[in-house]
Amino acid sequence: MRDQPARPRSSRRTLRTFAVCAIPAALAAVFLSCVGWLSPRLNARRIVNAFEATTTPHPGFRRNHAKGICVTGHFDSNGDGALLSRASVFAKGRYAVVGRLSIPGGDPGEDDAAATVRSLALRMTLPRGEEWRLAMNSTPVFPVRTPQALLEQLQADARDPRTGRRDPAKMQAFLDSHPEARAFRRFIEQHPPSSGYDNATYYGISAFQTIDAHGIRRFVRWEVVPDKPYRAVDAGDLRDPDFLFYDLSKSLRKGPLRWHLFMNVAMPGDTTDDSTRQWVSSPRRPRIDAGTLVIDRAQTQIDGACRDLAFDPTVLPDGIAPSADPLLAARSAAYAVSLQRRTSEEAAARARAH
Repeated sequence: MRDQPARPRSSRRTLRTFAVCAIPAALAAVFLSCVGWLSPRLNARRIVNAFEATTTPHPGFRRNHAKGICVTGHFDSNGDGALLSRASVFAKGRYAVVGRLSIPGGDPGEDDAAATVRSLALRMTLPRGEEWRLAMNSTPVFPVRTPQALLEQLQADARDPRTGRRDPAKMQAFLDSHPEARAFRRFIEQHPPSSGYDNATYYGISAFQTIDAHGIRRFVRWEVVPDKPYRAVDAGDLRDPDFLFYDLSKSLRKGPLRWHLFMNVAMPGDTTDDSTRQWVSSPRRPRIDAGTLVIDRAQTQIDGACRDLAFDPTVLPDGIAPSADPLLAARSAAYAVSLQRRTSEEAAARARAH
């Protein structure tokens, strides 16, 4: 497997990969009833249908980030996060973690060489029955700002039902009409993908609110920074279509992997409802290291602990709240539809087998 020749990556395919990079796992159906962006013209089912139109059918798999690996470990909170939030996760202590590392796209057999983005999703189990779910990408911004723009992006990336091919002119027309996507493209061009899952930084992308013990609210964006030094992917890595899985498993045999969870606090002038705009790096920006994420085991996604988890970034403990970013509610609702579809497909397959 390791000495298979690398597959060429055209810029057209790269644009397709960018277009679907930000929706990770499918999520719980309860959110369908509580999001305000649903309408006859734009709703979660249309978003999921558009994702499905970008690839061939793969029943039982997630509609995006279909290829991934389950991981388990814990979060060691150092207590410093309590400066910003009263959330129980920031009390000093250790909290169990189930997660998933993945690449974009709806094909579970996708070649890892095609992916310019890595993604990390987490569920932290907290006291009093609370949970914190995070869905992060290795890019700090998203290509589009609104659910409507996301739908248009996916439609531009769709396969022709007759030929099974994409029309690159449609994607180019979309990009020409959405200048906000330039920041995402610029980041990708200037930051080659990491050589592995274990040496990538993962960003929450959207802003969230933290509420401290005195009720004071602040906007933050978080990122998870690896202890392992970044290395750009090279031709040697790309010879194996599953090098991300292989190298992660190899690294874990040597010992646990660690990342630090940082919270970056908004400054005057920072946008808090637009995922296409990155906050300016500044030495004056408050930045808190809240603790260490430790991953010590990996399992296949077929039978691993993450198999039936929905990593909805709006599942938050008391002390953290969503911002007004419209993508958060849209993601939550779309994940619910996706989860319902894949679990129904799995149930139907089991019924046929018996």
